[in-house]
Parts: sequence; structure tokens; C-alpha cells
Amino acid sequence: MTPIPQINAIPFQAPTRDAALLDAAKKLEATFLAEMLKAAGFGEARDTFGGGEGEDQFASFLVQEQATAMVDAGGIGLAENLFRSLKERGE
Repeated sequence: MTPIPQINAIPFQAPTRDAALLDAAKKLEATFLAEMLKAAGFGEARDTFGGGEGEDQFASFLVQEQATAMVDAGGIGLAENLFRSLKERGE
């Protein structure tokens, strides 16, 4: 059996240290924002539609994705500060 040739294969490149630090900082900011949104009552089931258990189960996914979208749109600046701090400590 002959191996299947890979056409236009993109070689894997490990992320740089700075890219990995920035990614971790953004994930932490998104988690922080998700907790803040939950504390504010965002994503709680409303009585008008009454989605039941399914709505309750998936509400946390909605909140997390909206927090991630907030970070992607610029966030509150927490990721940038964390990134700078972590980078300074590592140097």
C-alpha cells in the first residue's frame, strides 16, 4: 500500500513564548469576565420562554463564548497587563 501524499501540507510551528503568554492571558481575562457576567445574572433562564434543564445546562457555554468575544473585541485591558507582567518576570 502506498502512502497518501500530502498536498500543500503546512508544517507545524510551535507558538513563540510571547504568543503563548498572550494566549494564556486572554483566556484568563475571558474566564474572569465570564464569572463577572454570571454574577451579574447574565445567561440566567427567563420565565417567558422556560427552556428548562437544557437551557440551564448550556447557559454557561453562552456566557463563556460572549466573554471570549469581549476579549477579542479589546476586553477590559486585563490580558495586556497580565501579559506585560508575566513577560517582565520571565526576562
